[in-house]
Amino acid sequence: MFKEVFPMRFGIVALLLSALWSTPSLAVIETYEFSSPQLEERYRALSQELRCPKCQNQNIADSNAPISQDLRALVYAQLEEGATDEAILDDMVARYGEFVRYRPDTRGAAMWLWLAPALMLAAGVVLLFLLLRRGRGGAKPSEEPLTEEERERLEQMISGKGNTP
Repeated sequence: MFKEVFPMRFGIVALLLSALWSTPSLAVIETYEFSSPQLEERYRALSQELRCPKCQNQNIADSNAPISQDLRALVYAQLEEGATDEAILDDMVARYGEFVRYRPDTRGAAMWLWLAPALMLAAGVVLLFLLLRRGRGGAKPSEEPLTEEERERLEQMISGKGNTP
């Protein structure tokens, strides 16, 4: 029986090993020749910062989508032309919107997105404080004595004679 089972186990192991060896072939391979190591380092940082417009949860360095290949080529060309990182990021935001950046700018309309959770939490704490403060005091009894008319009405309500107001 061992002889019959062993070939099947060997086949499963061979299949798993071939699957593991084939995953590096899915990686993005860049063949750009940079004029300096600093440009290559900036290229890697920028391609990690920019989000693939198609994939949405991958940066352009990890994505194999055609638009990511185009964006990598554009970043390379702009770096070689001497553009600054800010100029490249501004150009990408102008083309694809603030979504293309993994760390969007905190100025303007995006600032409200960053501040909204903190503002909502602060409003909730204030509301909770006010509700608890009101609840502790409760309804305070009136310190003014009852008038004669109120006293008679109260006695009628207690004795059950006057159920109507």
